[in-house]
Amino acid sequence: MQSNPEIDFEEILEKNKHKIYRICKVYAVYPIEPQDLFQEVVFQIWKSYSTFKGTAHISTWIYKISLNVCLRSKIKFDKKNSKMVRLESIQFLTPKHIPDESEQEKYQFLRDCISSLNEGDKSIVILYLEDLSYKEIASITGLSENHIAVKMKRIRKKLFDCITPKLN
Repeated sequence: MQSNPEIDFEEILEKNKHKIYRICKVYAVYPIEPQDLFQEVVFQIWKSYSTFKGTAHISTWIYKISLNVCLRSKIKFDKKNSKMVRLESIQFLTPKHIPDESEQEKYQFLRDCISSLNEGDKSIVILYLEDLSYKEIASITGLSENHIAVKMKRIRKKLFDCITPKLN
């Protein structure tokens, strides 16, 4: 029995859509909405799907594409102030669980602190918050595991110093 590439792609997308969307939310800049960025990432994954060789885990490959597309989009927007084309055929519905006001405030503090990081550190912390190992983060970013460990120690300190005054 042969596999159907369209069904395989849909299953992979279904399993990874929340990860992709969380990355998009971090990199979305006004007026580029996270949904628009999500659609662009999905389009790039779909375009590249036939070239996936399986040398890395599929989620590692998806993280790499997601980060690259988001970073490229942000750089392009920052440089040219251009707008993304909206792809209406791909939609993402946000989760039904809505955190209480206190949780939302804490999440906003964390998002603000993460946003204040440089792009490299931001990428690393996003992947770390996705529960990826240092090895997986190293594979995605092209840095060594040791370098990731050192950077994470510094990033944790920056985030701690940023968020502590906001929580008090």
